[in-house]
Amino acid sequence: MAKYTGPKCRLCRREGEKLYLKGEKCYTDKCAIEKRPYPPGEAGQSRRRQSEYGLQLREKQKVRRTYGVMEGQFRRYYQEAARRKGNTGELLLQLLERRLDNIVFRMGFAGSRSESRQAIRHNQILINGSRVNLPSYQVKTGDEVTVVSHARNHDRIQYAVQRSDDLGRPEWLEVDGGNFKGTVKALPERADLSPAINEHLIVELYSK
Repeated sequence: MAKYTGPKCRLCRREGEKLYLKGEKCYTDKCAIEKRPYPPGEAGQSRRRQSEYGLQLREKQKVRRTYGVMEGQFRRYYQEAARRKGNTGELLLQLLERRLDNIVFRMGFAGSRSESRQAIRHNQILINGSRVNLPSYQVKTGDEVTVVSHARNHDRIQYAVQRSDDLGRPEWLEVDGGNFKGTVKALPERADLSPAINEHLIVELYSK
């Protein structure tokens, strides 16, 4: 499957806000968007009035890039959310939040979702005691996520846990950082997620 291999900071600049794609760097003054808070390219600093479609597209791209999924994957998540009963936008965000790579990141066992995906593919994450190496695995309420013992001494994982201990974690997750394990207490509600995301624009885009 194709994937984006270019500079991650370029994506943040294109969307005009931090997407926290680079882990530790995103929390320092080395973050590219701190230095150049405008889109990349020659026309980056010019002011353009965006159309309604442009706003919808940018919101979709922002969310897609935040969670690190490709266009086809994102569309399938939307179709699944639209098929279910309830608010399509909120269900879409919930499906994205339930991805294993996102859960590992939210629990603080990785500095970014890309680091989380790497740990998962290297068989460093257990779900209820069993190894799962699929980043898109949908975690359920009550599932226990654990870092395997031989990976707990990795500097990146220890640093990520320490930073999460300092910054805090979502209330819908229960994490024991000292033992490198956590449990999904409940599925995230809309109030638990970023208010900077306007999922209604994404629903309007795909409803055309």
